[in-house]
Amino acid sequence: MEHGADKGEGHAAGNPGPFHAAPRRLSLQKKPNIVLPKYRTVIFVHGCFWHRHKGCKDATSPKSNVAFWEDKFERNISNDRKHARQLRSLGWYVLMVWSCELKNPDRILCKLERGLH
Repeated sequence: MEHGADKGEGHAAGNPGPFHAAPRRLSLQKKPNIVLPKYRTVIFVHGCFWHRHKGCKDATSPKSNVAFWEDKFERNISNDRKHARQLRSLGWYVLMVWSCELKNPDRILCKLERGLH
């Protein structure tokens, strides 16, 4: 299936679609994966390895070129925090979802519901 081929179905189900509905006043290097403008909510889905999900078995550390990887991971985390701060300062609710959490959608839904109430 082509990218965007089911766009109509997604909109009918209440999915706002791709990032184009996101906050326009803010220029971010990393765009949220999901934007819910009606609720002023953005959702980032972070890979556990790249964004260092603490305590997750998927957040392993490479054994070679350790300094490079530590610097890379620290920049990712710093950028994540900066982007979340910027969005919150504009009144957006920011939800971070870890890729390992995608195995349990009910847990993600609970996180989202807590944030929207």
